[in-house]
Amino acid sequence: MKKLGIGAIAAAAFAFGGMTAAKADIVIATAGPMTGQYASFGAQMKAGAEQAVADINAAGGVLGQKLVLHVGDDACDPKQAVAVANQMVNKGVIFMAGHFCSGSSIPASKVYEEEGVLQISPASTNPKLTEEGADNVFRTCGRDDQQGEVAGGFLASKMKGKSIAFVHDKTAYGKGLADETLKSYRAAGGKEAMYEAYTAGEKDYSALVSKLKKNNIDVLYVGGYHTEAGLMVRQMRDQGMKTQLMSGDALVTDEYWSITGKAGEGTLMTFSPDPRKNPVAAPVVKAFRAKKIEPEGYVLYTYGAIQAFAQAAEKAGSVDLDKVIKSLRGNKFSTVLGKIGFDAKGDVTAPGYVFYEWKNGKYDYLQN
Repeated sequence: MKKLGIGAIAAAAFAFGGMTAAKADIVIATAGPMTGQYASFGAQMKAGAEQAVADINAAGGVLGQKLVLHVGDDACDPKQAVAVANQMVNKGVIFMAGHFCSGSSIPASKVYEEEGVLQISPASTNPKLTEEGADNVFRTCGRDDQQGEVAGGFLASKMKGKSIAFVHDKTAYGKGLADETLKSYRAAGGKEAMYEAYTAGEKDYSALVSKLKKNNIDVLYVGGYHTEAGLMVRQMRDQGMKTQLMSGDALVTDEYWSITGKAGEGTLMTFSPDPRKNPVAAPVVKAFRAKKIEPEGYVLYTYGAIQAFAQAAEKAGSVDLDKVIKSLRGNKFSTVLGKIGFDAKGDVTAPGYVFYEWKNGKYDYLQN
C-alpha cells in the first residue's frame, strides 16, 4: 500500500506502546444494508460478524487483543457506502468485513485502499471488485462470471428449446450477473427471447409480466434481488403463467418465500455449497440455532471472513496491513466455509456454484 494506513499505525502502537498497547483493542467492522428493502441480508452479516467476534474473543482474541466490532448501514446505496467507509476509518477500523451489494463495495473499496484498511467482502460478487487491482481487497464469496457460467450452461443444456428472457435491475450486481449468465448461455449456443431492464424498488411489475406473457416466455432469469424477483413470480402466477423463475445468490433468504408464498415453489437459484452442511461448521451452526438465528445466506460467509482475517494476523504476527495481505495470499485458513485461501486477485479459492430449488418454504440442493 502506498499510504501508511491505520493498520500500520495500530501495529506500531502494538509494538512500541508498552502496557497501554497490551490492553489495546483491534477495531473491525461489517457494513451492509441494515435498513431498507435488503435489510435481511444486513441482518445476516451482522449476526455472522457478532458471533465471530464473540467466539474469537472467547478464545483469546487476536494476538492477545480483543476485537471490537462496529456495524455500518449503507442501505446498498453507493454514496452512503462511501460515507460509511469514511466513518469507519475515523473510528479506527483496520478491517472491514463488507460490504454486501457490489454497488456499495466497489466505491467503498477506494476509501479503504486510500486509507490502508483491509476489506474482505462476504457477499459482493461483481468481478470488478477484485479486478481493479487494489491489493487490500478480498472476498469469501464467488464471482458473477463463475456464477453466470454455471447458470448459463444450465439454461443451455437443461432448458434447451425453451423461450428464455433475461432481466436485470441495472445495479452492479444484478446487471453483472444477468450479463455474465447471458454471455455463457450464448456461448453454449443459446439465443435469448428477451433482454430487459427493470427498476428496483417498485411494487408493480405487471407491465413487464404482461410482456413476458405476450412473448410466451418459458423461463425468466432475474439478475437482481429477492424482493423484486418475488413480486415478479407472484404476479406471473396471478396472470396464469407457469414460467420458471431462475436467479442467483440474492435469493438465499427466507424472506423470498415470505414474499412469494406458494408462487415461489420450484424457483431455481445458484449459490455456493451450503456451509451449514459442512461438518466443521456444525458447532457454530448449533450456537446460532440455540439463539434462534438460522445461519442462512451470508451469515457464515461473514463469520468466515472474520476468521480469515484473525488467522492471517496471527500467522503474520501483526495487524500491519501489508503483512496481513501477504499472509492472506500465502496461507490456507480453517473456517466455517472449510479450508480456504485467496488467489493473487483476492478471490477465494473454494468450491464454485451449485443449483438450489425452493420447495415448501425452504431451499435445498436441486435434485437432478
